[in-house]
Amino acid sequence: MTTTLHNPNNVVSSAFTPFELETGLCLDLHDDEWPTRLFAINQGELELADDSTHYIYCHQGSLSIYLGEIAYTLQAGMYAMFPGGVTVYGRQGSGIAISRIGYEGWFQLGGPIEPWGRLCYIDGCTDSLLLSPLKMGDPCLNALFFPPGTDQTMHTHPSMRVGMVIRGTGECVVPEGVIPLFPGQVFIIHQDGEHKFRTPNSEGMVVVAYHPDSDFGPQDEDHPMLNRTIVDGTSAKHLNEIRTKLI
Repeated sequence: MTTTLHNPNNVVSSAFTPFELETGLCLDLHDDEWPTRLFAINQGELELADDSTHYIYCHQGSLSIYLGEIAYTLQAGMYAMFPGGVTVYGRQGSGIAISRIGYEGWFQLGGPIEPWGRLCYIDGCTDSLLLSPLKMGDPCLNALFFPPGTDQTMHTHPSMRVGMVIRGTGECVVPEGVIPLFPGQVFIIHQDGEHKFRTPNSEGMVVVAYHPDSDFGPQDEDHPMLNRTIVDGTSAKHLNEIRTKLI
């Protein structure tokens, strides 16, 4: 594993680790509770493994992603989920790939990212679920929007977070000091690491954020198709005798 820090204030933090946007493996957490690998790509090539589902974001230019003999192109601001082995070519672009080891997602493309979030978050911030959990507990990819002048409440997360600044500038405040954030900055927030983000500027900031787990999403006994199936005025959600049983 190789990591290249971009940290001009020389802040060493147990909560937050920044990385350069250079092609290759940034961090290998295959022994984590939610095993994940983080890759950056910048005018290079990545081979991503068969045993993972890959969450990919194109930051600048374009990325070509080969799934077998089929090629898909992500333009700047687009994102995707690919199950199984893929090859990413970034000769004309840059971005990140997050591999959730041992998880089988499905193929999805999306973007570009909108100017503002669809959901309220904290301290004036909003967010959007770009790639939602397929079932509760599954990984997800989000866009987090910080308006100008944000000063978040200090907080933690119960699992690691991978982030990339895609627009604007800001700061990550940790107990050890302040780390500047800028477009193209890749980082990880470690599990239970205390931190907050600030945008002491007039432009705000947008971050793409990967979560390896979730406590939200459809369940076999709670999802729109089931809930809105009505039998004699009662939702099938409450009719255990007719619900499909998994073997």
